[in-house]
Amino acid sequence: MTRTLALTAMALSLAACTTVFESDKVDYKSTKKAAPLDVPPDLTQLQKDNRYAVPDGRGVATASGFQQQRDANGTATAPVGVPAATGDAIGPVSTDAVRIERAGNERWLVVKQTPEQLWPQLQQFWTDAGFTLDMESPQTGVMETNWNENRSKIPQDILRRTIGRVFDSAYSTGERDKFRTRLERRPDGATEIFISHRGAEEVLTGPQKEVATWTVRPNDPGLEAEFLGRLVAKLNGVKVKEATAAVVNATPEAQHAKLANGKVTVDEGFDRAWRRVGLALDRVGFTVEDRDRVQGIYFVRYVDPDSAKKDGFFSKLFGSEDKNKEAQRYRVLVSAVPNATTSDITVQTNDGKPETTATGAKILQLLTDELK
Repeated sequence: MTRTLALTAMALSLAACTTVFESDKVDYKSTKKAAPLDVPPDLTQLQKDNRYAVPDGRGVATASGFQQQRDANGTATAPVGVPAATGDAIGPVSTDAVRIERAGNERWLVVKQTPEQLWPQLQQFWTDAGFTLDMESPQTGVMETNWNENRSKIPQDILRRTIGRVFDSAYSTGERDKFRTRLERRPDGATEIFISHRGAEEVLTGPQKEVATWTVRPNDPGLEAEFLGRLVAKLNGVKVKEATAAVVNATPEAQHAKLANGKVTVDEGFDRAWRRVGLALDRVGFTVEDRDRVQGIYFVRYVDPDSAKKDGFFSKLFGSEDKNKEAQRYRVLVSAVPNATTSDITVQTNDGKPETTATGAKILQLLTDELK
C-alpha cells in the first residue's frame, strides 16, 4: 500500500509539471458507449430507414448489384432528387472520380457515382470513424450520426498515460459531436456530398458550479474539412493528410447574401443557391422533412434555441424527457429572380403563408449568416 501511494504521488507530481499537448487528429472509436443525446435542442429525429443496406450483406456495393435488386423488387425510390447544376472544380485533389468544390465557406465533394452506390459506402465510412447512424432518410438524401466524443482532445500527460487505460471512462472532454451527411443527385449522374457538424458542450452553472448543463456550441468547419478529407481519401485512394490539406486549402469564391424586406438575396443562380441553402439548414440545425426542388421548397422543422433554453430543454439534452415536444414546421422557399442572376430566400408558415413572426426573422438571419 505504501509503495502504491508513493507511486501515485510521484505520478501526480510529474503530471503537474508536464506540458499538455492536444492531438491534431480525431478519435471517436474509443468511446463505445457514449451517453446518447437523444433530442438536441433544435432538432427532432426522423425514422430510420434501412432501405439502402448493403446487398446480400457482403459489404460491397456495385451498380450491377443494385440493378439486379431493382429488377427483382420492381421499381425503387431514388434516395434524393435532382439538384444543382455542375460547378467549377477547385483544389489539388481532383480526378475523374472525386473532386473538391467550394463556394464561400462551404466545401463539398463531387463523386462520379450514384447516391444508391454511395449510400452503403457512407454508412461504412461513419462506422469505421467510430459512429453509429441515428437517422437515415434516403428520401431526403440525409444520414446523421449519433453524438460522440472526440477522445483525441483529452490531454495526454504522464498521469493519463499511466492510469488512463485502466480508468479511461473517468476522462471526458465535456464535448460531444455529431455529423450530418447530405447527398444531392446531379443531372450528369454524379453525386454531391456535403458534411456538416453540430456540437454540444457541458457548462457548469450555479453558485458553486455544481450544476452541469449541456448547451449548443458553434459548428466546427475544421472538423467538417477533416471528415471530408478522410472521405476523399477513402473514395479516391490518396493519403488522408494530403486529402485533408486539399479540402482545407481549396480556394473560396466570393459569395454575398443580403437580408432586406423580409427576404435573403444571394448573388447566385437557383441551382447553386438551392444546394447552399440545404447545407445552411443542416449547419443551423433544422430537420428537413421533405423538399420539392421544382417548387424550390424545403419543408423543415425547427425549435427556437432561446425558447428551448427557457424551458430547461438543454438540461434534458442527454435524456428522452420532452422527446415528444413538437417543433414548429416551416417552409424555406428558394426562388430565382426573373431576368437576373440572383435568388431570393424567404420563410413561410407550414401552410405556405408568409412567416412574419420574430422566429421567421431569426431563421432568415441565421441563413444570412451562413450564406454570406
